[in-house]
Amino acid sequence: MTKVLVTGGAGYLGSILVPALLDRGLTVTVVDSFMYGQDSLNAVCAHPEFSVVRGDVRSLDTMKPLLKDADVIIPLAALVGAPLCDRDPLAATSTNLKAIVDMLALLSPSQRVLLPITNSGYGVGEAGKFCTEETPIRPVSLYGRDKVEVERILLERHPSALSFRLATVFGMSPRMRLDLLVNDFTYRAVTDRFIVLFESHFKRNFIHVRDVARVFLHGIDHFDAMKGQIYNVGLSDANLSKLELCQAIQRHVPSFVIHESNIGKDPDKRDYIVSNEKIERTGYKPAHSLDAGIRELLKGFAMIRNSKYANV
Repeated sequence: MTKVLVTGGAGYLGSILVPALLDRGLTVTVVDSFMYGQDSLNAVCAHPEFSVVRGDVRSLDTMKPLLKDADVIIPLAALVGAPLCDRDPLAATSTNLKAIVDMLALLSPSQRVLLPITNSGYGVGEAGKFCTEETPIRPVSLYGRDKVEVERILLERHPSALSFRLATVFGMSPRMRLDLLVNDFTYRAVTDRFIVLFESHFKRNFIHVRDVARVFLHGIDHFDAMKGQIYNVGLSDANLSKLELCQAIQRHVPSFVIHESNIGKDPDKRDYIVSNEKIERTGYKPAHSLDAGIRELLKGFAMIRNSKYANV
């Protein structure tokens, strides 16, 4: 039976991915520091093929025995997002870059690595021109720079690896995050009923968290054909500006008031549109639309009404 090691497996993505891997009949080990005090994997503790280790991925003593037994490694553990990384840059780089580089030295050539990074590495794209996997990388944050560098090192040094450049993720998860753009704006629509947008024309791409879990399953299933490559993963019909995103939310929450301000700047300078054609040519297609995700979030936000569900 294939053994999968998921670092950071109790996080926003991991708590959706881990049950999906177990449902596929795989053996799954999670290592996580549980830095947010989350209990997001409670529902899979009864599964006989699930095991969990509380530990720091930067500790080689923790990682060596776990890596030795793994057929597939999915390194999700990270300090995610520009604000959190700027708050503690040493911890960010040691987790997001150095821990994965150190891990590579312990792997055999046959061990498969499926790496998630961010498509924020595209930084500021050219107006009207889609970013493909060949587009020059211009990250505008420490988080983006570390992720781009770990992708480069992994694909140069490890023959059995592939990289997913993820769009901005949205949707409900057992380890919820309210600081992601769709989640954040939808939460504001529910709680504040209004939003002030700075640089509302800035665009980016989006993807549902369950579709991210699905792309990892797709990568495992088609690994030999896909290895050694980089793939953008997003909704091809959701390259949207912040204003267009708010208008999509407004269709579900008509009382949501959108105010565009010409005074002030957005600290997140990302502005690009992305082509997902390469991953779609492998047979992968997202199953969850932006509208379905907004409807899901509205149900979730009927239950969630506090600020602990964020990374900063």
